[in-house]
Amino acid sequence: MPAQGGGDVLLRRVFAATVLVVSLAGCTLSSGEEPEDGERRVVLVTHDSFAMSEEVLDAFRERSGIRIDVRKLGDAGALTNQLVLTKDNPVGDLAFGVDTTFASRALDEDVFSPYESPEADQGPQRYAIDDTNRLTAVDVGDVCVNIDPAALTAKGVPEPTTYADLTKAEYQDMLVVEDPATSSPGLAFLLGTIAELGDGWREYWMALKGRGVQVVSGWEEAYTQEFSGSSGKGPRPIVVSYASSPSAELAEDGTPRTKAVLGTCFRQVEYAGVLQGAAEEQDARKVLDFLLSAEFQAQVPEQMYVYPAREGVDLPEAWEKAAPLPDAPAELDPAEISRNRERWIDEWRALVQG
Repeated sequence: MPAQGGGDVLLRRVFAATVLVVSLAGCTLSSGEEPEDGERRVVLVTHDSFAMSEEVLDAFRERSGIRIDVRKLGDAGALTNQLVLTKDNPVGDLAFGVDTTFASRALDEDVFSPYESPEADQGPQRYAIDDTNRLTAVDVGDVCVNIDPAALTAKGVPEPTTYADLTKAEYQDMLVVEDPATSSPGLAFLLGTIAELGDGWREYWMALKGRGVQVVSGWEEAYTQEFSGSSGKGPRPIVVSYASSPSAELAEDGTPRTKAVLGTCFRQVEYAGVLQGAAEEQDARKVLDFLLSAEFQAQVPEQMYVYPAREGVDLPEAWEKAAPLPDAPAELDPAEISRNRERWIDEWRALVQG
């Protein structure tokens, strides 16, 4: 998922089922090792940017007697593919990281079993996909255009505020985006333009192409190499990143050096669910409750650079100033995304890279 510290969640080959299991308690275990005496093990399969405070995880382990081990299987798309391919012989007990763009596929393939957590009515219910309780929201990571205000001022151009602004002549050769075929934020940005513009999204992308939009494979390259507002000090002052990104780009006095354009955000929610056929179904439910707990949710912003799904969780001070949660992000029905995702990507490729 979306974390500056973890880089882009690039689309990559799914790791084999024999991939090492990393203990979230701080050790590395092979898949053949056993937990310590008296401990039970729940295998959590997730994406490459999953992270959490060892203190919080240790406290859960001490309290519950459950060791949580994680298998990292790439980005949300790679994770979903692996869950579908192994649904008759699941690679874990619980999955976290299937997001808005892939949730319908996982549900259609009956990957998850129903479970309504007692913590789910504390905010996650706002992002429920359906009424089956197979997937529960854990965090929100809105994808938005980010800008380097100082660089724009130096070029004598105003800050863009909408999708349409980016097609204006004054922003020639300033925007860098990620390829939606290989990047989670790249796909989210494409979906945002479709949600905002409807059938006009194709003409919009042709206009961006005419304005010299640069397309790179993933977030890491776009943000850390091409974007002028990052430590890489690249040549382009406009990039597709996350609403939370400015919280990582603070000046010494605490003011943000970059800004998210909140009129260009697409809502991306990450979900967790107990896998059908889980060997440790009851303990997996307890781990899901833990992912929704106030204790875990309070760590989500600093550890994974996303917003907690739980209501009433205080954001870090830097987030209040630099990374407020967008009020009205663009959204699409997950079922519509599932039906059209591959066709939209193919059309985008023909338009922009053809």
